Amino acid sequence: MFPLGSVLFPHTPLALRIFEERYLVMLGRLLDDDDPQFGVVLIERGSEAGGGDQRFRIGTMARITNVMAGESDIHLIAVGGTRVEVSEWRDDEPYPTATVRELPTLVWDDALTPLRTEAERIVRRVLSRAAEYSEVKWDPNIELSDDPLESSWQLAAIAPLGQLDQFRLLRSTTVGGLLRELIDLTLAAEPGLTATSDDAAFDDALMSLLDDDARGGSAEDQTDDSGEADAETGDDPPPNG
Repeated sequence: MFPLGSVLFPHTPLALRIFEERYLVMLGRLLDDDDPQFGVVLIERGSEAGGGDQRFRIGTMARITNVMAGESDIHLIAVGGTRVEVSEWRDDEPYPTATVRELPTLVWDDALTPLRTEAERIVRRVLSRAAEYSEVKWDPNIELSDDPLESSWQLAAIAPLGQLDQFRLLRSTTVGGLLRELIDLTLAAEPGLTATSDDAAFDDALMSLLDDDARGGSAEDQTDDSGEADAETGDDPPPNG
């Protein structure tokens, strides 16, 4: 098992840099298998490195597709597969392990096509707005799977949501429920993104005005001071040079 600070959804890629000794050992053992997989769960409290974290029980199996070795670490690419629920956490030595059970695969119904289309429209729009003022993990124009069930999970992955909101989506028991909650959560997040963007624009405009005022005021003050000095001394102003 690999506890992370992010949610992995089915049919979604995962890039990892492995440097801790315990996970290097885990990866070495996994690569002896014909189909190397490990479970990913969201950390509830704590951090990814060092251990001692508390974890949520629902996660996703990750199938390793590519491994690249560095001097002191390993980079791997995996793809999310079956969702699982942890029945029991075992000893973390030398790395986290658990007994898990597979959760049922969600079933697609063509009647959900309009809902999925609406979810994609909203997610891409809000993601595009978020990209206007900050870096986002996913390109708003990213290509999704042609399979409607796979693309429903992928929409959940690219939506600009917090990890707890994404975890709520991961727990969905129906595709309809997943899409409806995805729409609700994304729309709820949009005002915060808009407010942040508008605040940043307002701050930039205000700073620009203050800078203009400061430059204009300095020039005016300088002219007045020169005029007063000339009047007192009776000297003509110096020529521009």
